[in-house]
Amino acid sequence: MNPLVIEIAGLEKHFGKQAVLKGLDWQIPAGKVVGLLGRNGAGKSTLMECMLGLREADAGASHLFGEPAHSLGDASRARIGYVPQQADLFEWLTPRQLLDYFRAFYPRWNTEKVEGLFSRWQIDRDKAISTLSGGQKQRLAIIRALAHDPELLILDEPVASLDPVGRRDFLHELIDGVIERNTTVLFSTHILSDLERIAMEVAFLKEGRITLQTSLDELLETTRRVSGPSEVLLQIAPAERISVPQTMQGGGSVLARLSPERLAQIRTVPALSVEPVSLEDLFVEVTQ
Repeated sequence: MNPLVIEIAGLEKHFGKQAVLKGLDWQIPAGKVVGLLGRNGAGKSTLMECMLGLREADAGASHLFGEPAHSLGDASRARIGYVPQQADLFEWLTPRQLLDYFRAFYPRWNTEKVEGLFSRWQIDRDKAISTLSGGQKQRLAIIRALAHDPELLILDEPVASLDPVGRRDFLHELIDGVIERNTTVLFSTHILSDLERIAMEVAFLKEGRITLQTSLDELLETTRRVSGPSEVLLQIAPAERISVPQTMQGGGSVLARLSPERLAQIRTVPALSVEPVSLEDLFVEVTQ
């Protein structure tokens, strides 16, 4: 089994009286590519910041590479790349000056990769960062995160400011230049088509906890929408359901994860209909 890169236990975070993270437990082994899904305001950014030790949690602990996140050594920090939702760039510098500054902190700085990305993504190295467009700033933040070939890459809505061409270029770089090196990747996004292209697993954040984490392919292959009379739907085992049964007078539907044998059994019930579901269907019903 691969060693754990991220290990979180009992993580809690409150903002005033609002509890955002509620005793959250989570583990991610090395080499996994995990998409983090949740509604706006679910706490995805807060989770990532607490996970990295950038925001103090109220309780619980986060360990990265076996070290407490709030006191990572320089060697462990050099193994991590992070793209926040809002790029925290030194806007009075030029891109060249910015990356020259950060290069001093990373012994594995990949100059060839940096130059290649600057050229492919057409970013002026000597123009003040403050004058760049939102998309160019996002690309620069991505270059900064990828420049040292990190072993753990944390991406918080990394393509939010990119147009479709920029998203395509980023995904190409992520697949060819990062994932193929067995990098552990955790990213949040609302663009589900992007997630389906690159994620091995998905994790759903709801009510302050990870409520479901599993292989994306397996989830889509085994999950079905089962519709029929309410009293029959309620006979589907709670362990099989991954959404609350949507029942109305006389009938309704539920999402359920079904083994091939169980699916074949349900198909024999004349009162029930079974349909495949999309990731969007899953997102809507699992996070509501």
